[in-house]
Amino acid sequence: MADYKEYTDTSDREVDILIRGGTTLTLRAEEEIIEDSVIAIKGNRIAALGKGERLRRLFKENEFIDARGCVIMPGLVNAHTHAAMVCFRGLADDLPLMDWLNKYIFPAESKNVDKELVYFGTLLACAEMIKSGTTAFCDGYFFEGEAFQAVRETGMRGVLAQGIIDFPTPDVKDPDRNLQVAEDFLEAHSGSSLISPALFCHATYTCSSETLRRVKELTSRYNTPYLIHLSESESEVKDVMEKCGKTPVHYLRELDILDNNLIAGHCVCLTEDEMDLLAQYGVKVAHNPESNMKLASGVAPIPELLSRGVSVGLGTDGCASNNNLDMFQEMDTAAKLHKVSRGDPTVMNAREVVEMATIGSAGVLGLDHKVGTLETGKKADLIIIDMNKPHLTPLYNIFSHLVYAVNGADVTTVIINGKLVMKDRILLTIDEEKVIGEVRRIGLRIKKNLDYN
Repeated sequence: MADYKEYTDTSDREVDILIRGGTTLTLRAEEEIIEDSVIAIKGNRIAALGKGERLRRLFKENEFIDARGCVIMPGLVNAHTHAAMVCFRGLADDLPLMDWLNKYIFPAESKNVDKELVYFGTLLACAEMIKSGTTAFCDGYFFEGEAFQAVRETGMRGVLAQGIIDFPTPDVKDPDRNLQVAEDFLEAHSGSSLISPALFCHATYTCSSETLRRVKELTSRYNTPYLIHLSESESEVKDVMEKCGKTPVHYLRELDILDNNLIAGHCVCLTEDEMDLLAQYGVKVAHNPESNMKLASGVAPIPELLSRGVSVGLGTDGCASNNNLDMFQEMDTAAKLHKVSRGDPTVMNAREVVEMATIGSAGVLGLDHKVGTLETGKKADLIIIDMNKPHLTPLYNIFSHLVYAVNGADVTTVIINGKLVMKDRILLTIDEEKVIGEVRRIGLRIKKNLDYN
């Protein structure tokens, strides 16, 4: 096979990890599903991918993984979350977006968010994501330097964005320093092979036009992603219309912010011409169906965006509004939500949703040249799913099972950048027990500080 032609010289045959015997879902155009597969990993890349004993005998491996009875697939990519907000999981539920933000989340963050919370909260989020099959994610929050440190320790791949908002925040007490803190963050955290820095303006209703423009200048100068919550709810659109005379999308176009560097979270309340604008300017969209449902924000027009060629990825949002980081559950919700909202069971089929959670999200984050599919030369970011479960038997269609039957707990092994970070459900880069203990302690501190308890 073409995938192992390069291995004719015996000096090239030693690999770090060899995975044998599973069914590999590559998500590449050709040979999408490979039975009895063999995957050779050397360094941080996939060195060979094919099938059968002949390929297996070509290699001498340092570590062997028997994947019989399992599905091997690209790691899931969470296109939008706020990792440290695991510390606020369940703190304020069953509320509309603006009440949830202004009466509960913003006050709780103001009193409780510090470096310790962000560091341990991010570690816990990474543990939860790894254990449910996520290998890369996009984050936006405060004290993002602490998040950067935590993610580096876990070995995850990420795009981490310093949060910016036009009122005093836990890490920037004087909003006039926002841009300097943002630039310092970009300067301090460039050069990592696994983690890219970015900037996150919370929303058009919490950031002034000057802030929005200046962040645009920074992200353009440093060639980093620009994250924002956009048209998340009808109340947001109404508020921006009253203040600016335009919808959020048209407002950003006026400010010259719409381009292929912008990653817009939610995009629930869009008109036809706004969808056309997002497509025209190459804006990327992060879809967060569970958060949008829970806050009753609405149903984003994802099929319409996809039909226009908009790059759409799937995200969980933060645990304060979801309340978990399980991308398998998010896939299930994404598929069913759009079917029932449109009365059409053919909308958002299982294959489309799996692609959205892998190569789609990778494209949104600018990582699709590295991850999102399994093929030789790409980074070795992959997960192994144990299919020997009652709820996964029998198996007729892999895509269907991944969306409608698999859950995060079925993931047994996770490899990121060629390194084992979880094997047989045991985390190898995170002290899970210690991190859980630390976040429980932080939770008790938060509870004591709540005025509404």
